[in-house]
Amino acid sequence: MKNKRKIIKIIGCVLFVFAIGFFCLQMGYLFIHAKHQVEYVDNRLFYMINIVCILCLLGALLLLFTFTKAFRLIAISIVGIFIMMNAFLLVASNQQVKNITSISPGFKNVLSIKEKVDSGEAVYYRVHYGILARPKEKLPYTTVSDFTVKWLAKDVAAVTYRTKDDTIQQFIGTYGDRGNGIAYYYVGAEIHGQWQADNTEVTSNTEGISVTANGKTELFTWENIIQYGTLAIVLKKNDEAVWTISLNENFEVQSDASLSTEGNISLYRATLEEKQSPITLQYKDRND
Repeated sequence: MKNKRKIIKIIGCVLFVFAIGFFCLQMGYLFIHAKHQVEYVDNRLFYMINIVCILCLLGALLLLFTFTKAFRLIAISIVGIFIMMNAFLLVASNQQVKNITSISPGFKNVLSIKEKVDSGEAVYYRVHYGILARPKEKLPYTTVSDFTVKWLAKDVAAVTYRTKDDTIQQFIGTYGDRGNGIAYYYVGAEIHGQWQADNTEVTSNTEGISVTANGKTELFTWENIIQYGTLAIVLKKNDEAVWTISLNENFEVQSDASLSTEGNISLYRATLEEKQSPITLQYKDRND
């Protein structure tokens, strides 16, 4: 019995520490949000943390102190009302600003996009410390559909969406580098040559990049190719995204052009279908 009471007291103390920790987190967030335009990676986190904080506080009080039955019912009722209010605010917030949040394989990187529902304006956020983010850039087109997110590598996320002009567009979130992390390089130049997979071929040369898939070949000139970071490019035709090419994690950027190309690339079609998978291609030859 004595050991049981001791365990209950320890659990109560732990819950109280968690409650204080979450409260301090929220106060710190409100301060840096007002001063540095920092937001939670997902706006719903603010209300979820509020709920967890009050539940920890209630649990700590009930375990550490003895209250009358009436006081316990009042406390539980107040907490219940607080939780319902935060749940309502969470839903209302997401109806105004839609959060598109996706965690990479391996849980190292987080993609964060926030879309204003009334205007269709979407902003890409750069994530810091896992749960905090700052706005980095606005997506160039007004959105009218849900976003399809596909991680092409642990540090490359392809975001596909339909625009107000009824075109399919892609935005690529990149979080890494295949070189030394110092010098900037062009993906199109790094994949110069021929790449192959079953029934699929990609050729990069001075004219641009051509893609052969299902017996059909399309050439994308360099002015219709947009690079994101140093890991991916989007191939466009008639101002609409068609393909994305990304450098796989085993790809090695060579500072010396005479060295052989190492690693693979991925080819991903611009589509809203969630089941669409990227195609892994292997290097064939330089094709000079």
